[in-house]
Amino acid sequence: MDSAELLNPWQQRFPLERTPFATIAAATGRPAPEVLAAFREAQRGGALSRIGGIFGAGAGGAGLLVAMAVPPARLDAVAALVSAEPQVNHNYEREHELNLWFVVNAGNAGAVEAVVARLEHATGLAAVRLPLVRPYRIDLGFDLRARTAPDTMAPQRRAPAVPAADRPLAALVEQGLPLVARPYDLWARELGREPEAVLATLGGWLIDGTLKRFGAIVRHHELGFAANAMAVFDVPDTEVDARGEALAQVPGVTLAYRRARGEGWPFNLYCMVHGRDREAVHAVLERAAVSAGLQSVPRSVLFSCRRFKQTGASRFGAPVLESAHAHA
Repeated sequence: MDSAELLNPWQQRFPLERTPFATIAAATGRPAPEVLAAFREAQRGGALSRIGGIFGAGAGGAGLLVAMAVPPARLDAVAALVSAEPQVNHNYEREHELNLWFVVNAGNAGAVEAVVARLEHATGLAAVRLPLVRPYRIDLGFDLRARTAPDTMAPQRRAPAVPAADRPLAALVEQGLPLVARPYDLWARELGREPEAVLATLGGWLIDGTLKRFGAIVRHHELGFAANAMAVFDVPDTEVDARGEALAQVPGVTLAYRRARGEGWPFNLYCMVHGRDREAVHAVLERAAVSAGLQSVPRSVLFSCRRFKQTGASRFGAPVLESAHAHA
């Protein structure tokens, strides 16, 4: 069983049971130790980032998309400074004058701004701050056997905030499930709670939208999705929500959201498309522009060139660093 075959069914609805890998084994007809070993190998090989959750907007903490125009001769050095910040979880080179794009997550907006200001001071470069206004689609779980993401997604709603008492569990969800036979028992022991209570909380978060999904968080490049692009559109503010909601329903669009415009950056509607090649990505974007009524608005398409860092977000606790892979 290759990594895609192993991980594909469990991106959504990973078993919330005391022995989840035994449940997966029963569903696949393979011995539980073999299944657990396969998940460990997928993580070692880079295809599996972690088994954890994607929190909805509003669940807690703060995040910010940031762009910098970096002189090409300095790009590697500046990217290294950005990636060294623990609160930076994504850091990419993209095809544009604004060529370095990274995401900062922290417990609050002040902590996020402190990271950005520190990087501006260290690099001598201005940062374009692009805060999220509204998500339309924020989930990256899609069929790994396709050429692009084929699924649509239900409209997004603002997530309930994680109560203070549950923030330690949320931090563990960000870090990822231990790859052992009884992983929730380890979480329960660390939290001083019963395993059944931990599972009930996770299940409740999925029901009320605190968690958008709980499952295998994969690295798409390692699974054959070698091309990804961020498309940005300049849409009148009175139309952007309608266009964004339509954009989120286009098969192949993996992320869609509204952001505030930045200094010298007029775009307010974003989408991401992951595909196995650039041709597939362009085909999705053209279909999306027609479906969402975006043919005549100004737009730009920024393909990723290199991935300097990709880790899980850390809004509820200390970040867990993973090795960076220097490709798209």
